[in-house]
Amino acid sequence: MAAGVLNIPSIQDQVTPEEWQARVDLAACYRLVAHYGMSDMMANHITLRVPGEDHTFLTNPYGMMYEEMTASCLVKIDHDGEVIYKPDFGALGYGLNKPGFILHSAVHIARPEVNCVIHTHTPAGMAVSSLACGLLPINQTSMRFLNISYHDYMGVVLDLREQEVLVKDLGQSEAMILRNHGLLTVGRSVGEAFNWMHRLELSCRAQVQAMSCNTPLQTVPQDVLQETYMNYQPQTRRPYGLMEWPALLRLLDRMDPSFRC
Repeated sequence: MAAGVLNIPSIQDQVTPEEWQARVDLAACYRLVAHYGMSDMMANHITLRVPGEDHTFLTNPYGMMYEEMTASCLVKIDHDGEVIYKPDFGALGYGLNKPGFILHSAVHIARPEVNCVIHTHTPAGMAVSSLACGLLPINQTSMRFLNISYHDYMGVVLDLREQEVLVKDLGQSEAMILRNHGLLTVGRSVGEAFNWMHRLELSCRAQVQAMSCNTPLQTVPQDVLQETYMNYQPQTRRPYGLMEWPALLRLLDRMDPSFRC
């Protein structure tokens, strides 16, 4: 075993082929979030519904870094927060993070078409979440988020009563800014949710950099904004992530294929 690597035996022969593929994809998403500079050490979560199971999803063991996630290390829980499966982490005793469960389970329950939920605390995301103006449609990428949702800060997510407000604020959106907190995206697939988050993060970084120049921002007419936004909608293009995901998996395979273990 290489130094600095947790020895977690593969459980591929203990789960269905569908669950195993979901585990591989979710582990890959964690590593991609780390690779693109969107992780916060062991904080935050990415969750994925278990195929063929209505009330369970996969999440990270709280204590592992994003860049070391593997298909076998992921924890399987139900919508009530009961652990269905987790590896034996020995003395480390890694388990679940309550705020993460409350936030992610709320979305999985309210949006049955959503399979993957991603939440981040990046500097750019937190910066834009702290601005009264929110995300501005000042470039083509951010115009994709013309109708992004917002959720006002209610403290650390420890109260189940916040779930109702959170899912109401999210509505049918694919992306939401948690004010004074961070970013959240959802998708019907891991690739789709990651695509939304990658573009949302780029939009936030670009806005912070543009605003830091201390010069007036160039605005775009409303009709052009609306037309551009519509060009990004499902009825006008292929699903997000469909083309990119296989290429992203190849990128990880070249870097370190251990996420598949």
